Amino acid sequence: MSVTERQQMRKTQHRPQPLPAQHQVRTGLIGKKLGMTRLYTAEGTHVPVTVVSLENCQVVSHRTAEKDGYTALQLGAGTAKLKRVSKPMRGHFAKAKVEPKRKLAEFRVPEDAMIEVGSTMTADHFVAGQRVDVVGTSIGKGFAGGMKRHNFGGLRASHGVSISHRSHGSTGQCQDPGKVFKGKKMAGHMGDVRVTTQNLEVVKTDVARGLVMIKGAVPGSAGSWVLIKDAIKKPLPEDAPRPGAFAAPNEEVEAPEEESLLAEAGEKTPVGAYDAPVPEDGGEAKEANAEEQGGDAAAPAADEGDKS
Repeated sequence: MSVTERQQMRKTQHRPQPLPAQHQVRTGLIGKKLGMTRLYTAEGTHVPVTVVSLENCQVVSHRTAEKDGYTALQLGAGTAKLKRVSKPMRGHFAKAKVEPKRKLAEFRVPEDAMIEVGSTMTADHFVAGQRVDVVGTSIGKGFAGGMKRHNFGGLRASHGVSISHRSHGSTGQCQDPGKVFKGKKMAGHMGDVRVTTQNLEVVKTDVARGLVMIKGAVPGSAGSWVLIKDAIKKPLPEDAPRPGAFAAPNEEVEAPEEESLLAEAGEKTPVGAYDAPVPEDGGEAKEANAEEQGGDAAAPAADEGDKS
């Protein structure tokens, strides 16, 4: 077989395949990182969490195997100013009957996990205790030295070093090869790159306000966009909704009524505990305490009258 015949065979046999979906059985969500707060447990310990807002996350478009070669959902979140949206994108959003979105992202899903265009994703898409992977753009640190950027140890702090204690030292060899190899760890720009933090824990979700509270290092600064997906290294909880939690087009998001989780005054459970039981006999306990305090105050007064 000649070389040309082999090349022709390779061309006819080559079929470009799309990237794998990394075993994702559900779509992810787009959210905006608002900042940090803390939640209290019934035992009194506090859990630091990062609050992520979904910002009216909706399904904007579908990617199909017949047209695009793979199956995926395109989601959009936030609201963009109309004057800053191009005419082709205006038509794209008008076709989906959704308002112009500030952030768009695709999530690879199987065919049985497709969701209707125009549906609004809700926060109960994730369940408490679930592990997720969060993708974001890390905070930029500017030009950083070798000790901060690569955790180098630096040079000696005293003897034999003159005003170069934090330098990274030599970067090459001798005349051969006579150069610095590409990829050498040196001082340079740090941060402002795409980062994926895996296996973060979902502590709580708020469907009414569209909030997801995550424990762990969520990348990015406050106000930045992040992508939340099911963890690929941890099993998906059995009670996780499939293909997802969403409200159909032209339907309002129905939030389940939650009982008050504030603790009564004098209870051991701190105020704001996210999983604390609601006290049932708070009024009776207060009355009993008041009677005990009143009896204790009356006893010293009677003793003073006897002495006089």
